Amino acid sequence: MIHHVLGLFTHPDEEWKEIKGEDESIGHMYLTHVLVLAAIPVVSAYIGTTQVGWYIGTQEAVKLTQSSALSMTVLSYLAMLAGVAVMGAFIHWMARTYDSTPSFNDCVVFAAYTATPLFIAGLAALYPSLWLGMLVGTAAAAYTVYLLYQGIPIFMDIPSDEGFLFSSSIMAVGLVVLVAMMATSVIFWGFGVGPVYLR
Repeated sequence: MIHHVLGLFTHPDEEWKEIKGEDESIGHMYLTHVLVLAAIPVVSAYIGTTQVGWYIGTQEAVKLTQSSALSMTVLSYLAMLAGVAVMGAFIHWMARTYDSTPSFNDCVVFAAYTATPLFIAGLAALYPSLWLGMLVGTAAAAYTVYLLYQGIPIFMDIPSDEGFLFSSSIMAVGLVVLVAMMATSVIFWGFGVGPVYLR
């Protein structure tokens, strides 16, 4: 797992070819990659919101109660695990349009490795700050997009011009999935699973 993570940051072209050559199961991918990396942002956010807090025009840091932070952490973790599978399913479904026949397994693996920069960027949540979050989040999103556009032609065995269109379609679906996750979180907040602040 770790060598692929480093490779995606140091030499993504070669790393995509190596990942494509492996026959990794979804179960193994989740156990060795997704479950571990998806824990980075949620654990960081839990620590940041309960122990560090953030300052919004006050002398004292605003923090969340441990119980509310824990419930939001668990839901966020489950959402990220489901998000990888959903994106893999959409990639598998859209591949037919581009005359590519990857397995569902391959598509989930691709989605998981593409999301790696977003998972690692979650370390910024250890210190809750709007500007830090925006800066790190923007950089992670940009590199994720780069990995997506770089990896699709290699992973799906399609020409670069088709890869560009395929990647753009995946980005559009990813934005829809993100909005759906945000809407779901608002619904959960309505049921009482939301932030409770320490006063």
